[in-house]
Amino acid sequence: MRLTIFRFRAITSVASANILKFEKYASFNPSPLSLKKLLEFGRTGQKNGSSQQSYIFLQKELPVRLANIMKEINLLPENLLKMPSVQLVISWYQQSFKELIEFENKSSEDQKIIESFTSTLVNIRNRHTNVVETMAQGVLEMKEAYGIDTNSENRIQYFLDRFYMSRISIRMLINQHTLLFGKREKNNDPRHIGCIDPNCNVLAVVQDAYENARFLCEQYYLAAPDMMVKTHNNSVSECETDPIQIAYVPSHLYHMLFELFKNAMRAVTEYHSDEGPMPLIKVMIVKGQEDVTIKISDQGGGIPRSKIDLLFQYMYSTAPQPARSDIASAPLAGYGYGLPLSRLYARYFQGDILLASAEGYGTDACIYLKVLSNEANEVLPVYNKTADKVYHTDIPVNDWSSPWSTNQRSFHSYTK
Repeated sequence: MRLTIFRFRAITSVASANILKFEKYASFNPSPLSLKKLLEFGRTGQKNGSSQQSYIFLQKELPVRLANIMKEINLLPENLLKMPSVQLVISWYQQSFKELIEFENKSSEDQKIIESFTSTLVNIRNRHTNVVETMAQGVLEMKEAYGIDTNSENRIQYFLDRFYMSRISIRMLINQHTLLFGKREKNNDPRHIGCIDPNCNVLAVVQDAYENARFLCEQYYLAAPDMMVKTHNNSVSECETDPIQIAYVPSHLYHMLFELFKNAMRAVTEYHSDEGPMPLIKVMIVKGQEDVTIKISDQGGGIPRSKIDLLFQYMYSTAPQPARSDIASAPLAGYGYGLPLSRLYARYFQGDILLASAEGYGTDACIYLKVLSNEANEVLPVYNKTADKVYHTDIPVNDWSSPWSTNQRSFHSYTK
C-alpha cells in the first residue's frame, strides 16, 4: 500500500506514527447524523447518563472529520499555505488531531478517561474559536501579497465552503457531548437536548435576531426600519394558528437571521437616508409539509442580477472592509463572510438560503429548513478523488458565446 506523506509545507512535519494514523482516519468517510438521531441519543443520554456511547462514537468520528478536511488544506495554493494566519490554523488542527488520537484505544469503561476526553473536547472547541476570522485573515494576507487569479479564487471558494462546513459539524458534535455530559456546562433552557431545541419557536428566534440587528443598526446609523411579521401554519398535524415549531439548533437559525436582518437594515437605511419614515422589513414564516420557509423582504434598492451570485463569494463584499483590529467586534458589514457562512448553516441540515432581487426596489431572502427531523441529515465534505481533482483543475473554457470572452476566434470579422 502506497503511503501518501502528510505534510504542510510551512509547518514542521508530523511524527511518523501520527502520519500512519492520519492516513488511516483520512481513508474513512464521515458518518452523517440526522437531527432525529441526535435528539434520540441526547434524550437517552440525559436519562441514562450514557456518556460511554458518545465517547465510543466521537473518539472515532472526530478524527475522521478532522483528517478529511486536513487532507484538503494541503492542496491549497502554495502562496496561501505560506501565510502566517493559515499556518496558525494548520497548527490548531494538527494539535487537535494529535490530542484526539491519544484516546484511540483507551477503554470506555473508565469514567476518568471519559471525563478527560470531555475536557479535551472543550479545549479543542476553545482552540478553534477564531478559525473563521484567522483563515479569512490568511486569504487577505495572500491577496495583498500576491493577488488572486480566477483559478485560485475558485479553488479557495470551493475549499472554504467545505472547510467551514466541516467546522460547523465538528462543533455541533462537540457541543452536543459537552452540554449533555460535561460537568461544567449546562443548557440555559431545560427543554433543549444539548444545543438542539426539539420545539424551536421560529417566530421567537426571528424576533430575537431582529432586535439585536436593530440595536446594531441604530448604533451605526442612528435609525433602523421596523419589522412586520406574518405566519402561516399549513402543517396537516397542526392547527393553522399554532405557533410554528420544529426541531432545530436555535443558535444556527439565529446566525442566519441576524445576518439577513443586518443586510436588509443596512440596505434600507442607506437607500432611504434622505427620505421620511423608512419602509418596513416584512417577514413571512410558513410551515408546510416538508419545509419551513422564512422570507425576509426589504425595500433597500435591490441588487443587480449580475451580482447575486457574488454575494455568496467569500472574497466579495458590498461594504468597505473595516479595520483589522475590529474583527472580534462584529461590525455591521465588511468582511463578506456573513452570507456564505449563513448559507452553510442552512445547508448543514439539508436547508438553503436563496436570494431574489428587484433592482431599484428591494430584495427577498428565503431561508428553507426541513420540517421533519429524520430528513434533516448532516451535509458533510468527503475527501476523495473528485475533491482532489478540483484543486488541480483549471476553470473550463466556456462553450457558450459570451460578450466578455477575450479568447474568441471567428471566421469573419465584421466591420463598418
